Amino acid sequence: MSESRFQPLLLLRALFRPLDPALLLVLGLLLGYGYVLMMSASTERLETLQLHFVIAIVTMWAVALVPPKQLLKLAVPMYLGGVVLLVGVVLFGEVSKGAQRWLDLGVMRIQPSELMKIAVPLMLAWFFQVREGVTRWPEFMVAMMLLLIPLGLIVVQPDLGTSLLVSACGLYVIFFAGLSWKLIVPVVLIGVIGIGAIVGFGDTLCQPEVDWQILREYQKQRVCTLLDPTQDPLGKGFHIIQSTIAIGSGGVFGKGWMAGTQTHLAFIPERHTDFIFSVLAEEFGLIGALVLLILYTLLIIRGFTIAAMAPTLASRLLAGALTMIFFTYAFVNMGMVSGILPVVGVPLPFISYGGTALVTLCIAIGILMSIERSRIAAKE
Repeated sequence: MSESRFQPLLLLRALFRPLDPALLLVLGLLLGYGYVLMMSASTERLETLQLHFVIAIVTMWAVALVPPKQLLKLAVPMYLGGVVLLVGVVLFGEVSKGAQRWLDLGVMRIQPSELMKIAVPLMLAWFFQVREGVTRWPEFMVAMMLLLIPLGLIVVQPDLGTSLLVSACGLYVIFFAGLSWKLIVPVVLIGVIGIGAIVGFGDTLCQPEVDWQILREYQKQRVCTLLDPTQDPLGKGFHIIQSTIAIGSGGVFGKGWMAGTQTHLAFIPERHTDFIFSVLAEEFGLIGALVLLILYTLLIIRGFTIAAMAPTLASRLLAGALTMIFFTYAFVNMGMVSGILPVVGVPLPFISYGGTALVTLCIAIGILMSIERSRIAAKE
């Protein structure tokens, strides 16, 4: 009798054993926060959001069960498969809203670029592990080529937001592998000078007859709208203007849950996806935004703790890069809805509506849990 009573407890323990309690707690709080915001932003999507939650959590748990060594064995086939699918998008992809990002496989319709957010850092971590941490010029050149191949295929779709995230994933791994500051500082300086030139000569550069050779016309318009959204307040600048009004009107304590005027009068565009931070700031104010920042900070701290204690080089590189991608998601999204970065279509992690992004982020959480579990298992 006593043995049968303990069997459910043993089963429950076995199910939760791969899951890191700290990560699981922070993830639960973020998903709960997102659900509360979605109840205000778009009630008709709640049932679908619940389904997204279930799929994402089950996927995370399944990934957490897989040891890091087994995950690394998937690096090469996942990377090569992703590149092949990206080539398929270029050749046969479906065009939607002016971009060619989707591939119809008959049984399902997928966006291969999302796969590369995991495949690229996994591949680079595997590469540096195979090279036994050697950090010479040839290794970094190969690593950059491994990053640039899928990145180039994503840029031509075009998908600026995903290309930014994929490049960040790869560059974080390369940086943590030991990339010299002598190479990083000049690139940063060139970027600062370029941004300064755009800001300083924006009125001239944003004239219709000026062609920005390296950017498409709509990308140029996004940058110019960032510099001065009031030039087209009812057109291209409408999104940013309404978003910043919503954020500013929330004040310290906000207008109250489901009481945001910008939200419920439909002034905030895409309020359930890219601009959901505006809903948060309007209804919960500065306090609500700080709560979200604290949750993200706890997530990042736990991720870096797992990375620092990981038993292998590949695990450390992978955990560090995936942790930094949470920061990148949050920073870019908050920056674009606040009017300090161009709008590039990056969701707010674990908060914005969207099943693909949520599953991708939960896979990253699952990998972190797998790495932590392997460390604990090595001690037992």
